Amino acid sequence: MTTELKHVEVVDAELVDDAPAAGAVAPHDPATAAVLTALDHGAEQHLKDIWPKKTRDGYARDWALWAEFHGWLAERTNDPLPLTAVTTGTLVGFVVWLDEVKKAAPNSIDRRLTGVTVTARSMGAEVPTEATRAARTALKPLKLDPVRQARGRGQAVAITLDQIRRMNTADSTAHRAPGLRRRRTYARSELAVLRDRALHTLAFGIAGRSQEVSALDDTGITLVAEGLEVHVPSVKGRPARDVVVAYGEYPETCPVRCWLAWKEAAGLDGGPVFRPIDQWGNLSPDRLGPDGCRQAQTRAAERAGLDARITGHSYRAGLITTGRKKGKRAEKLRAQSGHAENSPAFWRYVRDGEKWEDAATDGIGL
Repeated sequence: MTTELKHVEVVDAELVDDAPAAGAVAPHDPATAAVLTALDHGAEQHLKDIWPKKTRDGYARDWALWAEFHGWLAERTNDPLPLTAVTTGTLVGFVVWLDEVKKAAPNSIDRRLTGVTVTARSMGAEVPTEATRAARTALKPLKLDPVRQARGRGQAVAITLDQIRRMNTADSTAHRAPGLRRRRTYARSELAVLRDRALHTLAFGIAGRSQEVSALDDTGITLVAEGLEVHVPSVKGRPARDVVVAYGEYPETCPVRCWLAWKEAAGLDGGPVFRPIDQWGNLSPDRLGPDGCRQAQTRAAERAGLDARITGHSYRAGLITTGRKKGKRAEKLRAQSGHAENSPAFWRYVRDGEKWEDAATDGIGL
């Protein structure tokens, strides 16, 4: 009896030791392995789907810049590389390109690296750890440079009406984008000139963000005796607003006249207000995106020889500071721009507009 029990205990122990742990999957079970692989892929897709829209859009911009870098690289090597070629050389080159060609801030470059590596891995590309480590090593001295760190920082420079006038009356000659192998000069079409004039003045008139200017539709702008009634669509979850834009005193800065000239020349009858125009003057039916609006504003500032770096937010700041200098009420300006009542940015713009009002050193006998 004792012998039999000992035998059973030994057998049971051997069975327990050799058996797989609870829940373990036998490696030779192809059906189970296929299900697990499908679940892994589904989990990856789910995690991507629950990313905030801002994150998804940011990664898409990062990847677009990565593609632009590869195009820039191909022009110099005559050997295009696949976008999934994420190596030490390409990542470090991307850092240098963003710094020297795009003049990006180091923190922006850091974010771009993350976006590229995450996107590449989601496509199944291998991103070696040593490659990301080398890229961030190349980035480290840039983060210690105060000049580079200052790039893109700070409050937007408020554009003035004099600057808009100079932009709208500047030489219409345009150049190919910097960084391309050959640089050509050509005359901008009259259609492009009219579009940009309307873009600058209307962006100023509605205190519009680049996304809002891009989203404007022809049916949302109504001509009335006093000027324009403009529906500014909702973008990025911000509420839509309806504003009015009065006739200006001078033709070259009057948003109403500039808008009417552009509308007639482009033959707008519904659809997007601002649309791409190629160098030969061909008008696209598509919508000019926020980046396209910003680029048109930046190029116009360069053509006018402006020292200040004009950005999309410069027009919002410009209307608020200019309006405040002319005595416009803060609540009127805030309603026009769509700022929240407690917006720090809005009140900074207001203070800038009031900076020289009853200055401490003015009229004290200095």
